[in-house]
Amino acid sequence: MSLLEVKNLKKIYKTRFGGQEVEALRDVSFAVEKGEYVAIMGESGSGKTTLLNILAALDKPTAGRVILEGMDLSEISDKEIATFRRDNLGFVFQEFNLLDTFSIEDNIYLPLVLAENDYKTMSERLKPIAAKLGIAEILKKYPYEVSGGQKQRAAVARALITDPRIILADEPTGALDSRSSDELLRLFGEVNEMGQTILMVTHSAKAASCAGRVLFIKDGEVFHQIYRGEDSNDSFYRKITETLTLLTRGGRA
Repeated sequence: MSLLEVKNLKKIYKTRFGGQEVEALRDVSFAVEKGEYVAIMGESGSGKTTLLNILAALDKPTAGRVILEGMDLSEISDKEIATFRRDNLGFVFQEFNLLDTFSIEDNIYLPLVLAENDYKTMSERLKPIAAKLGIAEILKKYPYEVSGGQKQRAAVARALITDPRIILADEPTGALDSRSSDELLRLFGEVNEMGQTILMVTHSAKAASCAGRVLFIKDGEVFHQIYRGEDSNDSFYRKITETLTLLTRGGRA
């Protein structure tokens, strides 16, 4: 059984005035295996952000199902949904979403604090993660005292510390310079090699070329997908850009 199954997902929004319907997603189906690293690409308005919000249990589909390791998200009550997200999903956002009044360490601990873990447990979990991500030296600092790349590594640590079933990343390199982006993508690759499943929404063909599979969303549906196979990052990058060119021109890859 796949770790994540998305079945016939559909999302319709109604505009505030006039009740006009906008179909953001239509019959989206795909699966993600445990340990996969999948990128989702598409033009603005293609539906990829709506899809990510539904996978994150931040929004509900009009029709269809999302099943994470046997759990149907539609069957989780509103009262339990926050706990479900905290215990099963890790999030990495474009803008880091760190609290400036908390130290880097406390920002990382936050999901464990909400789960009422004791300090010893939290500290033991953080040590190997901080060492792996190279942030042990900045744990007592505050977000406004560190670089964008360090903030993003702290955000990755916060996502990892709960040992999530899957990490959902929303444009994780979008607010970073090229050097910090390269560092983050290298870290994602290393984390994935350790067995962590990652699903990343991105506009960046370079970021997507680090994944093992790329899904292309167009007009609210999965239009095409390509696999890395034995390709290098450079070779996979070329395939991604060629596919994007074809899809933008209205062709089929």
